[in-house]
Amino acid sequence: MSVTARRGSPPLVFLDTNVIFSGLYSPDGPPGAILRSIIEGKIVAVVSQQVLDELVRTLKRKLPHALPLLREFLLNSPLRVLRDPDPEDTTAWIDLVMEGDASILLAAISAEPDFFVTGDSHFLDNQRLRKKSGLTICSPAELLSNLEQ
Repeated sequence: MSVTARRGSPPLVFLDTNVIFSGLYSPDGPPGAILRSIIEGKIVAVVSQQVLDELVRTLKRKLPHALPLLREFLLNSPLRVLRDPDPEDTTAWIDLVMEGDASILLAAISAEPDFFVTGDSHFLDNQRLRKKSGLTICSPAELLSNLEQ
């Protein structure tokens, strides 16, 4: 059974910075397909303020010509933006992730998504993190595969 059928609505996904960046950089790959699915209403996406801030900084540094694409995406998608968690709340996660990633992880947990989508191996390959967080952490390709089932 697909997540969509189970919930009766589009799946909620928390996107890591690298997924949005990759989708803007290479729209033909799985991250690009995810961005299109968000615009089409097939996926409901949520990010933290930190994710958006990182994305803008990274685009300015590595891909400045994509800033208009980001603006267009933000204007045309129902992207939800959560406030960042309090820094003192991240200390319980420092043993599993780097300090900067703990804030993103906590935001993902608070969003209660169906999937936390990332390209970062330190999230994807960390079984202890998966268990403690209760998140379904997957790559963009894995998300698309799950949604097709």
